[in-house]
Amino acid sequence: MTETNPARVVADADVLAADLLVGGSSRDALDHVRRHSWVELVASDPLLADAEAVITTCADADLAADWREKIESERVAVEHPKEDHPALASAYRGNAAHLLTFDEQLTSARANQTLGQRLTVSVRPPDAFATLFDAESLYESIHDGPYPGPDRDPRA
Repeated sequence: MTETNPARVVADADVLAADLLVGGSSRDALDHVRRHSWVELVASDPLLADAEAVITTCADADLAADWREKIESERVAVEHPKEDHPALASAYRGNAAHLLTFDEQLTSARANQTLGQRLTVSVRPPDAFATLFDAESLYESIHDGPYPGPDRDPRA
């Protein structure tokens, strides 16, 4: 198994769209990512296309296009085969340790057991990630020196 990067996060299309359109736990979870320059959001083009389609359907195409332009510069891009599940493949190809989703099939105990045989990834709904994320201990586990605190404005 490939070693994952604990500072890499994938958000499924539903979480990305909810972050923009609803807020709540999706925004709380992704604000943790945006607050720290050393935490990375990993996403493939198909994953962003799925989220853009949801945003277009729920809001409008202009908002979706603006969102896509902004997120393109914020994410770590990965490629995967077209037939792969965009979020799972992004996590696998991007060595991400965290996958945020509302998909109950992916967050089930059975799915976690199956996925655990192939990759080391924590699949959780965004509220669980937002509650459990500990920037200080994560920083200190991957960097030398004390945690400097957040270094970016998540709303910028």
